Amino acid sequence: MFRVSHSAFLICLMAGWVPAIAQTRPPAPTRDPNTPGYVKAKQLPDGAIPSAKEDGNFIIGPTHNPAPEMAAKEGVPKGEVMEFTMESKDSKIYPGIAREPNTFAVLDPADPNKVIVNSYPAPYTRKVAVYVPKQYVPGTEAPFIVGADGPDRTLFTALDNLIAEHRVPVMIAISIGNGSGDAQGSQRGLEYDTMSGLYAEFVEQEVLPLVEQKYNVKLTKDPDGRATTGCSSGGAAALAMAWYHTDLYHRVLSYSGTFVYQQWPYNRETPHGAWEFHESLIPNSPKKPLRIWMLVSDRDLLITRDNYHDWVLANERTAEALAAKGYPYQFVFAQNAVHCDRGAKLQTLPLALEYVWQGYAPKK
Repeated sequence: MFRVSHSAFLICLMAGWVPAIAQTRPPAPTRDPNTPGYVKAKQLPDGAIPSAKEDGNFIIGPTHNPAPEMAAKEGVPKGEVMEFTMESKDSKIYPGIAREPNTFAVLDPADPNKVIVNSYPAPYTRKVAVYVPKQYVPGTEAPFIVGADGPDRTLFTALDNLIAEHRVPVMIAISIGNGSGDAQGSQRGLEYDTMSGLYAEFVEQEVLPLVEQKYNVKLTKDPDGRATTGCSSGGAAALAMAWYHTDLYHRVLSYSGTFVYQQWPYNRETPHGAWEFHESLIPNSPKKPLRIWMLVSDRDLLITRDNYHDWVLANERTAEALAAKGYPYQFVFAQNAVHCDRGAKLQTLPLALEYVWQGYAPKK
């Protein structure tokens, strides 16, 4: 039995997938981007998106047409996408857990600020997709981006077009599936919602060496040539990877980031989980060498049982904290959109990638 300091059970939605129980939850209310306490943001004409060279806060929508770069184009070199699987039995860092079937987190009668989660050791298999652009010279050092909840074909299509247009560097993409399950007590929750550098260390020690061995690629060790990305808890993981390991990553791209209190297991150093990013970590830490792009939706998740589960507020406060510290960041508030909204992603992913990679120059 594992205990988690958390005053409510919640379902963290994976991009494009809604657990059956979450479908019974009332839809999130539409939040006004001009709500008092939210960051001051520039309202763009419907259908417009910011420039990749602009920092700050922007409001887009309500129309979300796919960017031209999200469609395969004739004459554009196509990267090769290869896949392999990883078994939990081969991992020294994540041997595998699962929540007991048909059980959920329940309030701890001894402490109303905690819940009880019943979990047990369980095996998993994860899929890893590796995108290698046509322009890559085998064996040469390359920048790369690591994505959560993969494989993500939209990312690979965007890279084909952006690389061909010289808007981002010739980079490799590693899209890593999660270890299964969702929220507290699950392998995915353990990987993505933990406030530490452990997931980044798993990727560094157990995933990247396999990528290099299998596909004759050389991944840069320069943290300025490494980016992370994800949606929902994957977005929180993307920020945690860079926050706790600036020696490994300097660039972060997040959609509907779960910067809320979903950490499992409890950690006294970050008692409110990823809510601590904007509550204490960013405000109270020296500025780190990070460049960050974020999007949240006006109908993003809201769970009202406590004060730590408003995804919109969490992202708004993260943007505010980044601005106060002078970070280079771009924050997009998408109107007429939901959690991990596919339309908003198809509209903005090329922008996000181009923004995140601004200023990159490979070391010689």
